[in-house]
Amino acid sequence: MAKGLSKRVLTFLILISLVAVAVNLLSTVEAENKKKPRRDVPLVKGLSWSFYQKACPKVESIIRKELKKVFKRDIGLAAAILRIHFHDCFVQGCEASVLLDGSASGPGEQSSIPNLTLRQAAFVVINNLRALLHKQCGQVVSCSDILALAARDSVVLSGGPDYAVPLGRRDSLAFASQNTTLNNLPPPFANADQLIADFANRNLNITDLVALSGGHTIGIAHCPSFTDRLYPNQDPTMNKSFANNLKQTCPTANSSNTQVNDIRSPDVFDNKYYVDLMNRQGLFTSDQDLFTDKRTRSIVESFAIDQKLFFDHFVVGMIKMGQMSVLTGSQGEIRANCSARNTERFMSVLEEGILEEALSMI
Repeated sequence: MAKGLSKRVLTFLILISLVAVAVNLLSTVEAENKKKPRRDVPLVKGLSWSFYQKACPKVESIIRKELKKVFKRDIGLAAAILRIHFHDCFVQGCEASVLLDGSASGPGEQSSIPNLTLRQAAFVVINNLRALLHKQCGQVVSCSDILALAARDSVVLSGGPDYAVPLGRRDSLAFASQNTTLNNLPPPFANADQLIADFANRNLNITDLVALSGGHTIGIAHCPSFTDRLYPNQDPTMNKSFANNLKQTCPTANSSNTQVNDIRSPDVFDNKYYVDLMNRQGLFTSDQDLFTDKRTRSIVESFAIDQKLFFDHFVVGMIKMGQMSVLTGSQGEIRANCSARNTERFMSVLEEGILEEALSMI
């Protein structure tokens, strides 16, 4: 009996040792994989890699924990949130104006034609994240920072790269007009010439253009956004079998149906989008023309071959885009509700303290 007891004790001790080793290994892996700031991407004045270090240290874990639950129910919301971030940054800058509802002054950005297909459920998710953070930390985290972090986590939780996000954005006090919104969002029928010029005006280069277009590796598109390539005549740059399948999904040019952006792995953030382009299975003109045009073709090919290379350039592009025309310091406000301006414009003593603290870290 004593021998049996000794064996059980020995077995227990061995198991404890194995668990300890496993925990240690996991800690080592986590430490190695910890998000490191990209020092090769300059930061806009007012943004910091550690902006909420004291004011709301758990901001990122709160957002990611909640989004894990959200995406478990509906992974399609990952692409929807990423798209909202793009549509926000490209209009007035990354200042959460796209989240604002319309007012007596006019309709909000969500009412503009390119934004009509933005998923309303995704806006609800952003406001829910805001409520969670304000409950935990008070009204200190801006909606624009929440959107930037949620977009990053949408990529990560879909299988894409993890990366540090510079923070310290403030929320705008007004939304853009319908025309401003329409004129600043690259349309799906844009060709490479137009896209290259548009991105250059935003200090984004050709590699940024091709890498950020890779966001189309997840999500869906509505038929009217690409049926100009099917009707009345088929775009010759489109694979015939692919075109025939699309006609089944979209029997008319104005069909209300939807199609996945990436036919190979529609819910996984990977480099298959570029494989699609090489097989002439890009959905939009703005997608396929990246492979057709000589200036961007080699970049498409390199990303199709090397996913790690794509991930690296996508991260650089996201950090650069995420700093476009941001509001910082005492500009704008921190909204209590992401869909509406604060009723009074003032900076609380608490907010002033957080701002001074954050600026001292830059």
